[in-house]
Amino acid sequence: MHLTWFGHACVLLSGTKKVLIDPFVDEGSIAGIDPDLVLVTHGHFDHLGETIHLKKPTVAIGELAHYLQAKGVPAEGMNIGGTLDICGVRVTMTQALHSSRIDDPAMTGSTGAAAGFVVRMDGVSVYHAGDTGLFSDMKLIGELYHPDVALLPIGGRYTMGTREAMMAAQFVGAKTVVPIHYNTWEKITADAGEFKMAIERTTDLTVKILQPGESLEIPSGA
Repeated sequence: MHLTWFGHACVLLSGTKKVLIDPFVDEGSIAGIDPDLVLVTHGHFDHLGETIHLKKPTVAIGELAHYLQAKGVPAEGMNIGGTLDICGVRVTMTQALHSSRIDDPAMTGSTGAAAGFVVRMDGVSVYHAGDTGLFSDMKLIGELYHPDVALLPIGGRYTMGTREAMMAAQFVGAKTVVPIHYNTWEKITADAGEFKMAIERTTDLTVKILQPGESLEIPSGA
């Protein structure tokens, strides 16, 4: 499997299928990507992104899926703790400590809770934490799903910062950690190099700092 980070929280997992998570690119586009499946962690504009435009099979929490269906998106709803087999991919929705909102005046109901995902495909398990603060049950995510890679936000203010993400990485226990959701805007500035140095000095985990558009190969059973 190849993991490509397009910036912010937008990640493409390319294997037997193409799974695009949180399809938002700041001042850019994901044109040319033809995903088989889209996953949306929550309704904020910088995660919902181009989901409606793509109109691909999409997985989101129930309330958000209902909104997307009304917009013509073939969305499947699920909830935290559930697992769904779709498009040949196994998707588990995990807890995230965050808010959710859709910037659409026509949206008057709840958009549901924010979430993360564990994606299992081609013998590889990837945990995308979504926007979240640190929570101790990340240990259970590690024990239950044994992620090979953990995508963790480090930008602070709206999510974990580097200090909390260091502990999250140890809770989850994935051998490879990829920092996301940082340096998109001034308010979420973080030093990924310092984060990498601190983790690799104190644990046996590896931090891969990707540039937007850069990919990482994840071997099966990494």
